[in-house]
Amino acid sequence: MAREARYARVRRIVGLTRRLTAAPGRLYSLAELAEETGAARSTVSEDVALIDEVLRETGLGAVATVTGAAGGVRWLDTVSPARARELAQGMIMELSDPERIIQGGFLYMTDVIFSPFWAERIGAVFATRFLPLAPDMVLTMETKGIPLALATARALGLPLAVARRESRVTEGPSISVNVVTSSGRIGAMSLPRRAIPAGSRVLIVDDFMKGGSTVRGLEDLCRELGATAIGCASLCETPVERQHKVGEYFSILRLDAVDESRRVVDLSPAESFTRYLEEAGSDA
Repeated sequence: MAREARYARVRRIVGLTRRLTAAPGRLYSLAELAEETGAARSTVSEDVALIDEVLRETGLGAVATVTGAAGGVRWLDTVSPARARELAQGMIMELSDPERIIQGGFLYMTDVIFSPFWAERIGAVFATRFLPLAPDMVLTMETKGIPLALATARALGLPLAVARRESRVTEGPSISVNVVTSSGRIGAMSLPRRAIPAGSRVLIVDDFMKGGSTVRGLEDLCRELGATAIGCASLCETPVERQHKVGEYFSILRLDAVDESRRVVDLSPAESFTRYLEEAGSDA
């Protein structure tokens, strides 16, 4: 009987862990979880406490408890400073491959951005960094920003909105703004009016930050819709002087140079990323 009881608890804990981690940010009541597992609420509470302890110790997130009549538990896909540092180092090794250098001094990153393996981990780092600012929405610009923004939205348990270069009749009435790029070209951004509710706190996610024109356009769209952009997260930045200064700005990597002749990629952790790790470490 003792063996059967242990096996039953293992099955229950595995099932609860799967249920919680499959939907980051979703709130589950103890009564709901108890009904699903066929166990008492007190038993489920003990199981969830154990799951939370293990996840926190291994740096794989945490289970937060929400008190009150409408309370419950939810999993937060947060990343420990150690795991975030490992991610940055792994990406630097991956992206520093000379074979990624493209004629003209460019670096091929598309496969990393669209990789589920990398995107999920990048999104979790973004979510951990901006979770304290309590965003309601995630916003990005088509096309390369979508995988990272979707992973971030999933980690936060939030909806995602995508701005386009041209409005589409199938998306209903839209708002558009003009943007001047760092090269001096004029482009447009469009977002359906119903994509972001007024009063929303919006986290902007971008794949690559250079002059800041994309972020400025997305912030303008938020403003037109009565929402507030609380910050911006990007995978990689360049050290050029930006046209637009972002208040709560966070980037994982910094690309200083791509030397075609020497076949060298000068890539390092971004200053905002290093500062974040230092602050997170001091709070630990």
